[in-house]
Amino acid sequence: MRRLSLLIAFIALCYQGFAQMTIGLTGKPDTSFNLNSDYKKNIKKYPFIKIVPDSMPASIAKKQNTTYCNNGKRDLQLDVFYPKNIKKTAPAILIIFGGGWRSGNRAMHYPLAEHLAALGYVCFTADYTLSTEALYPEAVYNLKAALRWIRANAKQYHVNVNQVSTLGFSAGGELAAFLGATNGDPKFEGNEGNTKYNSRVDAVVDIDGTLSFVHPESGEGDDSKNISAGTYWFGYHKKDNIALWTDASPLTHVGKSAPPYVFINSTVDRMHAGRTDFIKVLDENHTYSEVHAIPNTPHTFCLYYPWFDETVKYIDGFLKRVYKL
Repeated sequence: MRRLSLLIAFIALCYQGFAQMTIGLTGKPDTSFNLNSDYKKNIKKYPFIKIVPDSMPASIAKKQNTTYCNNGKRDLQLDVFYPKNIKKTAPAILIIFGGGWRSGNRAMHYPLAEHLAALGYVCFTADYTLSTEALYPEAVYNLKAALRWIRANAKQYHVNVNQVSTLGFSAGGELAAFLGATNGDPKFEGNEGNTKYNSRVDAVVDIDGTLSFVHPESGEGDDSKNISAGTYWFGYHKKDNIALWTDASPLTHVGKSAPPYVFINSTVDRMHAGRTDFIKVLDENHTYSEVHAIPNTPHTFCLYYPWFDETVKYIDGFLKRVYKL
């Protein structure tokens, strides 16, 4: 890993002549990815799908709009979903939404948080800074702070501090994987709150999130028609700063400190670029992993019935195995 880090540093020096783009920093919310538009697109090919409703099971409670850190410009908030009658400590799940690091919002995964809380987990749906406001790695700093906040407030929500997982979909899956792969790396900690607590990830659920931006399987970074989501997030075209795109890839950092992973994937292959190589590193370090590929599915499968229930089953089964619940 040290050799790879030195190589990245060397390549970075070669690209210092390219100025970082700030065209994507509009300061305005990007709503290009939302559930309604995605449903209209997918219903044409999958006429049987249904949006999973946001409906609170009677067995759970929620606390919304709690500030977990400040990114220097505004407060970032999270919501907590937990079993009403919780008495002993339970595993925590930080749920990270997708949307190309530029769009989406934490409410997209309220149904998932509700269903998992009904199974006994304490779930946190969190904001993070999108590429309309700040470039990589600001979102990583935010989410590391969210993990520290969870441990700082573990007693209030009956969280087992040794069972804190990250779960994400699409861009959120990449971030969830990145947080696990960089366990203990001070470079990505930031200083956005509760710095006396650690940001360790004990298990990762990656739902269709890429493992590498520079892998041959990756489709990210094609700016031939429009500026890609990755280019907006990094502020560089891939060819202009390959070192940064490499550094932002979970595959670059995975090693002995990585926790167990489960990969739940659609049939859109580019959405799990680098998965085979990532698992190879996990295997070399004797770290547990699972793969569940759901056939004939769009990228956003986890947001719809009938695939939502299968997704929840895989998440619950994986966490029960790794935490021996």
